[in-house]
Amino acid sequence: VHIHVEWDASSASYFIALGAISSSDGNQKGIKIIGVGSASIQGDIRFVEAAEAMGASVTSGPNWLHIQRGHWPLKAITLDCNHIPDAALTLAVMALYAQGTTRLTNIASWRVEARIAAMATELRKFGATVEEGADFIAITPPASPAQWTTGSIHTYDDHRVAMCFSLAAFNPAGLPVRIEDPKCVAKTFPASFETLFAVSHARPD
Repeated sequence: VHIHVEWDASSASYFIALGAISSSDGNQKGIKIIGVGSASIQGDIRFVEAAEAMGASVTSGPNWLHIQRGHWPLKAITLDCNHIPDAALTLAVMALYAQGTTRLTNIASWRVEARIAAMATELRKFGATVEEGADFIAITPPASPAQWTTGSIHTYDDHRVAMCFSLAAFNPAGLPVRIEDPKCVAKTFPASFETLFAVSHARPD
């Protein structure tokens, strides 16, 4: 008897986002995720729909996803995130790469863990303009690569904050990003940074 155990769709969101923002050149063919796909029964698989709305190019099978950069810059969206509250943190960082203002609503559950204020504080470190409310956050990215800034990302002992802000390291200005207390990812994805390093590389310069 063979029993398939799915990979965590929330953890997959960081790599779905990575595929959406990664450059496509002769050596880059996007990101393929094995272990979760179109047949997933997990709620966070709907993150794929949000990524596609922002411009990601996604193909999938029952147990895999393949993500490539599609529309670039990404497209700003307005989205009710009640169905994907955890994965929506990844959308907030993807908004840094979008054109226009991305508005994520119905995220009152973030406030329970102080995530709205935390995300707003950390996103501003990159030069984003952020509006926050009781159940929403709106992110307008820097207008040009020259306006990007960077900083040391405080994780608030929140594994998802640490993982989603690793995506800011792919910023167009080539600025370094420091993640404080990276070991907090052990709560759900201990090898998240090692996995990220395995599918990306630094520019020679």
